Amino acid sequence: MKFIDEAKIEVIGGDGGNGCASFCREKFRPFGGPDGGDGGKGGSIWAVADRNINTLVDFRFSKVHRAKDGESGRGADCYGKGADDVFLRMPVGTLIIDEASGEIMADLTTHGQQEMLAKGGEGGWGNIHFKTSTNRAPRQKTEGKEGERRELRLELKILADVGLLGMPNAGKSTFITAVSNARPKIADYPFTTLHPNLGVVRVSHEKSFVIADIPGLIEGAAEGAGLGHQFLRHLQRTGLLLHIVDLAPFEANVDPVKEAKALVNELKKYDASLVDKPRWLVLNKLDMVPQEERAKKVKDFIKKFGWKGPVFEISALGHEGTQELVNAIYLHLEEKKHGEQRAEEVHMTEEARGISSIDPDDPRFKIID
Repeated sequence: MKFIDEAKIEVIGGDGGNGCASFCREKFRPFGGPDGGDGGKGGSIWAVADRNINTLVDFRFSKVHRAKDGESGRGADCYGKGADDVFLRMPVGTLIIDEASGEIMADLTTHGQQEMLAKGGEGGWGNIHFKTSTNRAPRQKTEGKEGERRELRLELKILADVGLLGMPNAGKSTFITAVSNARPKIADYPFTTLHPNLGVVRVSHEKSFVIADIPGLIEGAAEGAGLGHQFLRHLQRTGLLLHIVDLAPFEANVDPVKEAKALVNELKKYDASLVDKPRWLVLNKLDMVPQEERAKKVKDFIKKFGWKGPVFEISALGHEGTQELVNAIYLHLEEKKHGEQRAEEVHMTEEARGISSIDPDDPRFKIID
């Protein structure tokens, strides 16, 4: 099925019911007084993150989502019934943006997370609320308020630990096939990958991580050239980027260093924070380079590219060096996770002790000899 990762919808909260102006007309109570009830509240629209859904395809065909109105109040102190809320189930990783203001309304990152999209209107007041000692027969009532109405843009960002980055035909699909359970289309022509692919990499029975492969990027991708620009947003959630470079391109006039630098420039144009993410250089297709030329070719590339980070030499097709890379990725992710947990524990401990905001210059904390 084609990957659907963007949709536009309209959400409309229900209107509140009107209040009622009524007077008691019971036997033996000729002046029973006002007894008009309030109107019920309108239904609200909620977004719910559901890990069992992986596309936004349903919202491509169902554009308008409207909650029911609340019932109006009636006499004899009868209050109107409130309308039920509407819950829209969306994939985990969905970003909800207000189309008019561009404001991010919600970011669904965990299963079961609920966010209100359009609030239902409050019900109107009946005349029972306007009774006073000087106004014993009020005829005032208020109408219910209108529910909120919004046009929203839904964007699905894949939740993956590792993202693959590279030019078309760099070998990203071959790599994800070699190390995970994903089976994307592989062919010897550019732009074989037309939509993102997710794969679960099993390091052992209880150890795994998720890797995402997006369509290849070309120069000008940030301005809309090629296909990968449509899916660059998926790399924003990943914890580690693997920059895969083809060291043995088919065409002699293709310069791997120039292509690698162009790709980094596209990342900067699209989102500077992507460049600051942990990024490893993966030199692929070394099986196409003669054994005696490998060391020199790798050294020359790193020098011309000006790379100072981690470098891995692999052949995705022959599974050469892939297991070592997988092990290194898992260790990196585990260290990062434990580091975040320790930082959170330290922060919570400091808050519990009340020392997180101590100013050493505060006269209350001067050291007395």
